[in-house]
Amino acid sequence: MAIDDKFNKLKENLKAMDRVIIAFSGGVDSAFLLKAASLAGLSEILAVTGISESLPQDELSFARKFASSLDIKHRAIVTEELKDINYANNPPDRCYYCKKDLFSRLGKIAKEEQYSFVLDGTNADDAHEWRPGRRAAREEGVESPLLDAALTKKEIRDISRKLGLPTWDKPATPCLSSRFPVRTENYG
Repeated sequence: MAIDDKFNKLKENLKAMDRVIIAFSGGVDSAFLLKAASLAGLSEILAVTGISESLPQDELSFARKFASSLDIKHRAIVTEELKDINYANNPPDRCYYCKKDLFSRLGKIAKEEQYSFVLDGTNADDAHEWRPGRRAAREEGVESPLLDAALTKKEIRDISRKLGLPTWDKPATPCLSSRFPVRTENYG
């Protein structure tokens, strides 16, 4: 499928969702998803960024500014994955515990405030890598519209550049916990 067809499919799929919460880190994929949702004409979009010790402070600042530039409501919530011993012990699947905490909190917001879906920025390339956080997404009913539209990271960057998004060439910014070797306890 051509890149323009994939992008149109993405916008059509988003439009049908009506009211969504987007797990918004401010990275390439979630920024692109937020922009696509704004172009799709949904009735309501809420961008939510999880704040924890593993998120660089400048990423939160960027997320707030970017959502504001699209005139989309943004909320920052405190996540507490570090209180989970399973995460703090830094196992190979630590991302599962982090995402489980984040997605369960987003699910509660969606239920309380009557949003139809919680979305994440998983793309087609992510499906070919070991991503423990995907299990948490499935368990919590999180939808992945970029994956559903078969958009790759390169295609997301290409469309982002055409749309003038400042994230089109943004380097990957993995969480700070990924800097610690697996099984090295990183929090006292």
